[in-house]
Amino acid sequence: MPTHVMATLYLASKSPRRRELLTQLGIAHEVLVPPPSNGPDEPQLDGESAADYVRRTARDKAQQGAALSAERGLPAKPILAADTTVILDGQVLGKPVDRDDAIRILSLLSGRRHEVHTAVALIHDGHLHEDVSITQVHFRVLTADDIARYCASGEPYDKAGAYGIQGLAGVFVSRIDGSFTGVMGLPLFETARLLAHAGIALP
Repeated sequence: MPTHVMATLYLASKSPRRRELLTQLGIAHEVLVPPPSNGPDEPQLDGESAADYVRRTARDKAQQGAALSAERGLPAKPILAADTTVILDGQVLGKPVDRDDAIRILSLLSGRRHEVHTAVALIHDGHLHEDVSITQVHFRVLTADDIARYCASGEPYDKAGAYGIQGLAGVFVSRIDGSFTGVMGLPLFETARLLAHAGIALP
């Protein structure tokens, strides 16, 4: 049986939304990520499904965090990472590279149902634990003006699928079936379940 310890961990993510959600759970954490990169999202591997892609990228982030912790000689703590992917017709819709790309992505989502997968990975005591949240998100039909105003806000550009449900794009969402916090970037139910499975108690 795992030993239950109070939750204090490294978060291998620079996402302010994930930090907010961990704080909501009362989990003490420090951000541990490599230096920022302006490169594109991690590419899918040949033959890799969208569902496998999001799990792999979450694992990769956790493993990168563990390597960084060891390299810096930091105190041993659990390392939590997550990756959020918007999937439409089996295709990954990543973060837009520019305004034209954001318009393209939002136009694809308009009036459609898509899936948001958020995979969570935890490295603790040499073991890797994983979980995933899958949510169906329904968008109303977006007009060209809707998309132009949203792009002008600057909000789409650092978000998978070119939107943040917790922000201005909340008015585009007619219904969700699944986890709101999963769409935000860190599903609280699955994260708490993962921590409990690893023997890490919530405050």
